Amino acid sequence: MIPDKTMKPNRRSALIYGLLLGLWVLVVGWQVDEHFRWQEGAKTGLRNRSHEIANTLSAVMRATSFQGGVVQRRLQPVLDELVNGYTNQLVKSSELISVALLNTNNVIVVSAGAPVDITNADVLENGEHWAADKVTFIIPIRGESNTASMLIPLPRNPTNFFAGAGIDFPRREPPPGEDRPQPPGEFNPTNGPNGPGTNDNPWLASNMPPGGPPGGPLGGPRGPRGPRDGGGRPPWLRVMDDQRFELRGLVLAMPTRTYLSNSEQDLWMRYIIVFFSGVIALGAGLNWRYVSKISELQIRLIRASELNSHLREMNLAAAGLAHETRNPLNIIRGMAQMLSKQPDLTPGVQEKSQAIVNQTDRVTAQLNEFINYSRPREVRRVRLSLASAINEVVRTLGFDIQEKKLTLESSGDPLFIEADEQLLRQVLFNLLLNAAQAAGMNGHIQIVTRKAGPAGGVLEIRDDGPGVPPENRQEIFKPYFTTNQKGTGLGLAVVQQIVLAHGWEIVCLPNEPKGALFRISHLKLRA
Repeated sequence: MIPDKTMKPNRRSALIYGLLLGLWVLVVGWQVDEHFRWQEGAKTGLRNRSHEIANTLSAVMRATSFQGGVVQRRLQPVLDELVNGYTNQLVKSSELISVALLNTNNVIVVSAGAPVDITNADVLENGEHWAADKVTFIIPIRGESNTASMLIPLPRNPTNFFAGAGIDFPRREPPPGEDRPQPPGEFNPTNGPNGPGTNDNPWLASNMPPGGPPGGPLGGPRGPRGPRDGGGRPPWLRVMDDQRFELRGLVLAMPTRTYLSNSEQDLWMRYIIVFFSGVIALGAGLNWRYVSKISELQIRLIRASELNSHLREMNLAAAGLAHETRNPLNIIRGMAQMLSKQPDLTPGVQEKSQAIVNQTDRVTAQLNEFINYSRPREVRRVRLSLASAINEVVRTLGFDIQEKKLTLESSGDPLFIEADEQLLRQVLFNLLLNAAQAAGMNGHIQIVTRKAGPAGGVLEIRDDGPGVPPENRQEIFKPYFTTNQKGTGLGLAVVQQIVLAHGWEIVCLPNEPKGALFRISHLKLRA
C-alpha cells in the first residue's frame, strides 16, 4: 500500500488537538479542586470563629464563677448578648442564630436565640452538622484548672430558693425606732407562722445568742459560725451542690448564608475561568488548523515551483530532441507512403509500408505529448464559467461518446472560477477521454460541480468502468504509467502538472458501486 503523504500532518494535528484538550481538562480539574479547597477554607474559618466565641464565653464563665460554678442568672444575659451581638463588636449580631449549654446527658440546660436541634447524629458524633441554611457546632467548655465547668441554676429570687429548701433566709433588723415597710411578697424574717412577732427563727437578731448571729450571712454583727455539715459547708451551700449540673459543651448555631453566597460567587468565577480557557483552547486549535492549511499550500506552491523549474530545464533538451527527431520521422513516413503507392509491390510489402507509417505516427504522437509535458506552464488566470468549458469539451468528444453510446450527465452548482482557459480545457479533455475509454458500451459518465466553502469549488468526473486498483491510484499520475495498451502514459501526468500549476489538488478515488472518480478540489471561485 502506498503511504499517504498526509498521514504525518494528520497525526501531528491530532496530537496538537489532544494536547489542547488535555490542557483544558487539566484546567477544569484544577478549578474544581480549587473550589473545594476554598469551601474547606471557608468552613475552617467558621470553625475557628466558633472556637473564638467559645473561648470568649469560657473567659466570661471563669470571670463570673461562684463556688466553682457559674450561676445561671448571671450566664443567661451573656448568652443573650452572644446571640444579639456585643456592643463592643466582639461578636457581630449576624454571626449566631442560637447558643446553648449541654450537660453530660446531652440535655440543654440553658439557651438563647432560636431553638437548638441536637438530634442529628453528626452533631453528637462529629461535633458539627452542616444544614441548608446553618451550621451547628458542639465545643467543649472548660473552667478553671482545665476541669469541666459547673452550672448552678439559682432562681432570680434566692429567698424562694432557700425557703423551698427548708431554710429561713435571715435578714438584718432595722434600727430601733425605724419601721421599714416590707415589699409585697418579700420574705419577712419577723413574721413567723403564728403571726407578726412570733417567729422563733434562731437566725433573727432577737433570738441570736450573745455575740451576734451564727455566721451573719447578710449583715449584722458577725458572731460564731452556724452549724455546718461534716465537710464544714453551710446548709445553704449544701443545697446548691445538689442543684449543680456538669456541662459537656457549648452548642453554637451559625448562619451559612454568607458562606453559601461567597461559595456561589467563587463557583461562578471558576465557570468563567473554565469557559475562557475553553475559548483559548478552541482558538488555538483553529489557529493551528489555519496554520496547517497555509503550510500545506506553501508546500504545494514550492513543489509546483520546483517542478516548473525542472520542466524549464527539460524543455530546452526536449526542444532540441524534437527538432532532431521530427525531421527524420517525417522523412521515413514520407518514404514509406511513397513506397506503399508503387503499383508493382506485392501485398506483403504494402502491408509493411503501412506498418512503418503507423509506427511513425505513434512515435510522433508520443514525442508531441512529451514536448507538451515538458513545456513550462505559464498560467494566465481569467474568470470563466466552468459549465461552459465542460460543454465545449463534451462537444469535442461527441464522436467518441456516440461511438460507444455513452450517457453523459452534468449536474451541480454553476461555478465561475479563476483559471487558464486553454489549460483548463486540456485537463477536462484528458479526464473525459480517459472516462470514455474506461467505460464500456452503453456506459455512464457523470460530471459534478459543487461549492466547498465560501471561496472554494470541487469538480468530479465519474465513470462506471473497471476502476483503478488501490495500489495504482497514486502511480497513474506519474509519466509513462498506463494501464491502456493504446495510451502513452502522459495524459494524467499533464493533468496533474496543470492542476498543481493552478494550486489545485487532484485525487483518484473509487466510484460507487463501480468505476473511478477523479476529483479536483481547491478551485478558486470568482463572483
